[in-house]
Amino acid sequence: MADRRLQVFHTVARTMSFTKAAEVLHMTQPAVTFQVRQLEEHFNTRLFDRTHNRISLTEAGQCVFDYAERILEIYSEMDSAVMKLTGEITGVLIIGASTTIAEYMLPSLLGDYKKQYPDVNIHLKVSNTDGIVAMVENNVIDLGVVEAPVANKNLAVELCRRDSLVAIVPPGHPLAGLKQTTVQKIMEYPYICREEGSGTREVILDYIRDAGLDTNDLNIIMELGSPEAIKGAVEAGIGITIMSRATLAKELQLGSLVAVPLDPPMERPFSFVHQKQKFRHRAMEELLEFARQYCRTHPGIS
Repeated sequence: MADRRLQVFHTVARTMSFTKAAEVLHMTQPAVTFQVRQLEEHFNTRLFDRTHNRISLTEAGQCVFDYAERILEIYSEMDSAVMKLTGEITGVLIIGASTTIAEYMLPSLLGDYKKQYPDVNIHLKVSNTDGIVAMVENNVIDLGVVEAPVANKNLAVELCRRDSLVAIVPPGHPLAGLKQTTVQKIMEYPYICREEGSGTREVILDYIRDAGLDTNDLNIIMELGSPEAIKGAVEAGIGITIMSRATLAKELQLGSLVAVPLDPPMERPFSFVHQKQKFRHRAMEELLEFARQYCRTHPGIS
């Protein structure tokens, strides 16, 4: 309902990028530029300085941004208040999730949510944990779900559930017949690792440090950006890895991979992360409560 020009300008100012704003708003970049120019014509002044492919707010732009924050917040509060009175829950939610969660947890959760709230449109962005936290910090997404601890104390972080990680090896590997193994044993073999910024990678490196070992001794022969790619590489006998047991249902059933528990056990949090002060409209409140209930009734996803 709010002035579209103001919404577009606000998104560009938050992301400091016409390209990123276009992605968030599901618009073309020329359409975003047009909306901002219309607002500049309305105020008869530039709202952005554009130099060397970078943008910054002018003094007038900062003024408009400050008022836009308040105006859009009030619009959101009004929408939520009316929805509460009428019982209608609609709107658009932008959710971000790190790779493992997006591939193995959210499809079921969001599918159940859509059955209950069919008029809520959900857009999902997938990145590694660092990327999702950055999107929350920059207000690009309403809610993030991540698979590693969040360091930013200015964000609200709420535990969803705990996830178990295990060693993954191909059948016939020397570790495959063990009831459990240690990280010291794993470090004797070629290792396939997630990319920099991955929550899974950070949790594993912390586990190695906690064991009093040097992470530089991990024999990383390959870095890949998704659990599916890593599983394929392990199946091909290229190396071994540590990953969430939740990702392995199909492979364990087929016998193409073997999961070996770790000693001591390795766990990590799956957590919701969002802005502390940002007003959350009714659809977001319902999604958070739905997700909390889902995590209580689905304590594991293996």
